[in-house]
Amino acid sequence: MTNHSNSQTKELKKEVLSRVIKAFDSKNFEENVRLIPYDMRPKGCEVPYRCCVYKERAIIKDRIIADLGISIENDDEKTLLSDYASQALKRKTPDKKVLTVLEAACKGCVPNRVFVTNLCQGCVARQCLNSCKFGAISIVEGKSVIDGTKCKGCMQCIKACPYSAIVKVKVPCEDSCPVSAIEKDESGHAKIDFNKCITCGKCVEGCPFGAVHEKSQIIDILKAMKVGKKVISMVAPAIMGQFLCEPEQLHSAIKKLGFYDVYEVAYGADITTRHEAKDFVERMERGDEFMTTSCCAGYIQLTEKILPEIKPFMSTSKTPLYYTSEIVKKEHPDCISVFFTPCTAKRVEVKNNPLIDYVINFEELQAWFNAKEIDVSKCEKTLFKKEASKQGREYPLTSKVAKAVETLVDEDIIIKAHCINGLNKQSIAELKKYAITGECEFGNMVEVMACEGGCIGGNGTIGALKTAVKQINTYGDKSKQISE
Repeated sequence: MTNHSNSQTKELKKEVLSRVIKAFDSKNFEENVRLIPYDMRPKGCEVPYRCCVYKERAIIKDRIIADLGISIENDDEKTLLSDYASQALKRKTPDKKVLTVLEAACKGCVPNRVFVTNLCQGCVARQCLNSCKFGAISIVEGKSVIDGTKCKGCMQCIKACPYSAIVKVKVPCEDSCPVSAIEKDESGHAKIDFNKCITCGKCVEGCPFGAVHEKSQIIDILKAMKVGKKVISMVAPAIMGQFLCEPEQLHSAIKKLGFYDVYEVAYGADITTRHEAKDFVERMERGDEFMTTSCCAGYIQLTEKILPEIKPFMSTSKTPLYYTSEIVKKEHPDCISVFFTPCTAKRVEVKNNPLIDYVINFEELQAWFNAKEIDVSKCEKTLFKKEASKQGREYPLTSKVAKAVETLVDEDIIIKAHCINGLNKQSIAELKKYAITGECEFGNMVEVMACEGGCIGGNGTIGALKTAVKQINTYGDKSKQISE
């Protein structure tokens, strides 16, 4: 589960984006964007993170490029930040790739590998040698040596060594990726394979240098507001656990940013629940062994790119965001719609949905509040137009999607829920087994969440987990029960 151990990185990212937003509101956006690295790290300042002020400025520049919605991979190092700012102003649509790697920030870590340290005693038992089924370990000059080309990373040798002399050298971004979509390029820096990537955001959260970065669309949103377009926000249910305030205060704060109205995606979650309940009943009546949920964007991408075998078992229901966007565009056909997300994966869903124009995460929203000096906890209370149910508002918590569906299933049909609490190599293998065998021994309703804990564990969240759970449950307890 996301624990926001990289809070220092998150604060740095928010500071940079907040300055970009302030620059947009200034009289000379391009020039003030160019000056941000120098304002943040002036000559002679104490360097907090890197070797020198120039390295710090280079990394800040890369963060700004990503905040402008531009890929770092396209940077020729000669183009000025002011020119990139000008490009962002002229852009018609956001770039399709939602992630970029900041080469200047990437440490260039060694690859993931199992490694014999100098603690090896060259013991007579040779337990490490006997434990390896792949012939990857040999004895050289009395000490164990691992052949990386043969090693499968099973780590049996680590367990076997009586001296704990064998360790796994982890690279956070690579180690956190559940589908092995990130690796080193020829220069030793991280590179994302978008043919595999399910944009779960685990690499974004995992990198302690903040080198894997989402490309922001906030300039596109600010441009729409500046020319007077009706901009409407759709907030994911997880947002109610991110800010220390009442939900009605958050509604008011978002409108202060310039949004025409605010819709709860929890209302769309109620529609998803009704569809999934109907789908589940039909499948059970025809003799299916199990059904999986379909609301997690990371899981949807997994079924499309990595695990197509599980697709026949997935609910045919659309996501809560899809149904909410239908409502918004029906009620406001001329509006610009913006989704506030807890994770990176929803950026891909938004890209593929013509009813939604832009997306920002909660981290970016906080930066926006900071730039506008809005204290959410001091805002007045204003009401959402549409009232969502307790079940819809609790969607971002693990097990709650399955429980919502259970609420609408008749008692004569037994529903036994099983939760996949976060996608990783083990849980993906588990899902593949269900697909191949056609059954899940743990239940007939399989809820799949890419993030541990549910959407509140997304990489774009900012709230403390325990507090977030408490806030969402409190909000849910004040809400009505879902009805058919």
